[in-house]
Amino acid sequence: MGPEPEMDSGEKRLNELGYKQELRREMTLFKTLAISFSTMTLFTGITPLYGSSLLYAGPASLVWGWVVVSFFTWFVGIAMAEICSSFPTTGSLYFWAAHLSGPKWGPFASWCCAWLETIGLIAGIGTQAYAGSQTLQSIILLCTGTNKGGGYFAPKWLFLCMYIGLTIIWAILNTFALQVIAFIDIISMWWQVIGGIVIVIMLPLVAPTTQSASYVFTHFETSPDSTGVSSKPYVVILSFLVSQYSLYGYDAAAHLTEETKGADKNGPIAILSSIGLISFFGFAYILALTFSIQDFSYLYDPSNETAGAFVPAQILYDAFHGRYQNSTGAIILLFIIWGSFFFGGLSITTSAARVVYALSRDKGIPYSSIWRQIHPKHKVPSNAVWLCAAICIILGLPILKVNVVFTAITSICTIGWVGGYAVPIFARMVMAENNFKAGPFYLGKASRPICLIAFLWICYTCCVFLLPTLYPISWDTFNYAPVALGVGLGLIMLWWLLDARKWFKGPVRNIDNGNEKV
Repeated sequence: MGPEPEMDSGEKRLNELGYKQELRREMTLFKTLAISFSTMTLFTGITPLYGSSLLYAGPASLVWGWVVVSFFTWFVGIAMAEICSSFPTTGSLYFWAAHLSGPKWGPFASWCCAWLETIGLIAGIGTQAYAGSQTLQSIILLCTGTNKGGGYFAPKWLFLCMYIGLTIIWAILNTFALQVIAFIDIISMWWQVIGGIVIVIMLPLVAPTTQSASYVFTHFETSPDSTGVSSKPYVVILSFLVSQYSLYGYDAAAHLTEETKGADKNGPIAILSSIGLISFFGFAYILALTFSIQDFSYLYDPSNETAGAFVPAQILYDAFHGRYQNSTGAIILLFIIWGSFFFGGLSITTSAARVVYALSRDKGIPYSSIWRQIHPKHKVPSNAVWLCAAICIILGLPILKVNVVFTAITSICTIGWVGGYAVPIFARMVMAENNFKAGPFYLGKASRPICLIAFLWICYTCCVFLLPTLYPISWDTFNYAPVALGVGLGLIMLWWLLDARKWFKGPVRNIDNGNEKV
């Protein structure tokens, strides 16, 4: 054998933490940033929830909500970047939780974190599939002659078929090599950036009339008739949901750190730059949509061209139809938005499979020996990919009966995902400073206050997503997220109390350091 190839700094730190490099290190900083950016996706967060958030309290609270939420998101991102710099491992949030909590609480912290994150990511695939089907529904409707001209509005069973179809396509793509996904993610990044710039610049220019700045930044109106909510503070809290749902996903860089070159430096850079990009682009996109509104009340009218089902589609249609008397431009822009759902779902499927793989590698999932198998040729955890797809399809079945499926899936997704961030941040806040092995990105004294603000903000976000979104509450307007989450997390905690705490030790090392028992 020749001399050993030089070790990457991230790989060296991985070995110190007791892990052998199993997944290929193929991602450069640019590719990691591309994946982070396409998981945070510009359009995917804002587009589906834009209509409902605008209806609660009018434009001003929506626009300023984005600014407020971006501000607090920076605290969470900075706290995460510091931890990421210290532990470049895959399935990382869960690994961080175990290491930061110390030997006594480590297994419990990593158990909570891993399950929250798994739930959040699998529901995340569902949110993308649902929103992608919704956009497709509008595209078909406009192509076949709008709602007024006898267009075809896809019924619920067809909607469910689209949802299942998208999930299966993503799973198939994820079963083939990493290179394909890394390549698609780069396309996705350019698609988001160029598509985003085109929509943000074109929409206000094409719209026959634009709203005044005072309307966009100061106009506040509630619609108690359609939402059933008239309390002003409550309406403002609900209109912030669109921003809280859009501004997460920056941990995608962290999931892939084991596959990134120089991860201890590039991980934090990718996390912070993706927050910066998305805060700026998201704000521009919200402003473009809001300035281009033609007639506020007509957007929600069930007899309008898009059947009142999808507000951004109606805003695009009004702008193009008002100027050119046809809807071709709106269909093209909707297709750009649909593309970003497709790419977003693909990269979330990648992340979800990685987390299931990391958890089953540490025997934290029933039948873990099946899910931790790696495809011998493609080197991807293919069984884990299909498990995620199957659960995601089951989550979507209520589409046939319930109207608020999207609200519920979004809530489950956000609470799981962001709740997973809370565990390592809380552990970092309460641990003794001298136990923390700082990486290249270190906050020093500022670390505690930043972690505290981040932790409180995450708790607030989780509470808000459990609130009912429409009144009066009945079977079709019931946000079933608290029930679904309560049952799921209850079972997981019960399993921990009865059985798992006896044998689950948190992340299992796969390098033996001499004779020590880990």
